[in-house]
Amino acid sequence: MKDFDHLMSVWQGQPKKEQLSVDEVLKQVKSGVRGLTNRIYWSIVAMVVIIAFAFIIALFGAFNSWVTTVGILIVLITMFMYLTLIVRHYHILSKRDATVNPTEYLDSLKEYQKNRTKVIGWFYYIYTLLISAGLALYFVEVLQNASGIFKGVTYGSIIIWFMFTTFYLKPRMFKNEEEKLNLMIDRLERLQEQFD
Repeated sequence: MKDFDHLMSVWQGQPKKEQLSVDEVLKQVKSGVRGLTNRIYWSIVAMVVIIAFAFIIALFGAFNSWVTTVGILIVLITMFMYLTLIVRHYHILSKRDATVNPTEYLDSLKEYQKNRTKVIGWFYYIYTLLISAGLALYFVEVLQNASGIFKGVTYGSIIIWFMFTTFYLKPRMFKNEEEKLNLMIDRLERLQEQFD
């Protein structure tokens, strides 16, 4: 009996979890999702402009080598694949309202996070590798008459860009977004636990 009384006193002595305000949590989650969707929206706009610019170069550029055309096509196809991916992510985040059904919204956020982590993990490396390869092929003809030093600087810049985006920029960028998603999911889960 003493053990039970001791267990009860320890259990009752635990600090109570702070109750979350439904309106405040939903407002914070909506604000967080709005920030993510705005960032994705502007990425879509920028990608459309860049694709249009690359398409104009491919269409109106007078290139002698098929290697240059292949390089531009690799860049265009890769950017188009990325565009379809971020448009899909934008639709997933913006199509639901957290206030209508928070449980369903929580499930969709979890699914988005799982899908995003899986796809972005392998796709990002393929994306940067293909863009770098396409640029390298494009510069074969463009830099044909350039000096060896200028060629070295250009190709060195492509390699440095690839390394910078892969090992420095990507981890920081995705960690920041992952933390925001985790915070939103955590708040919605705590809110759901209050009502269970």
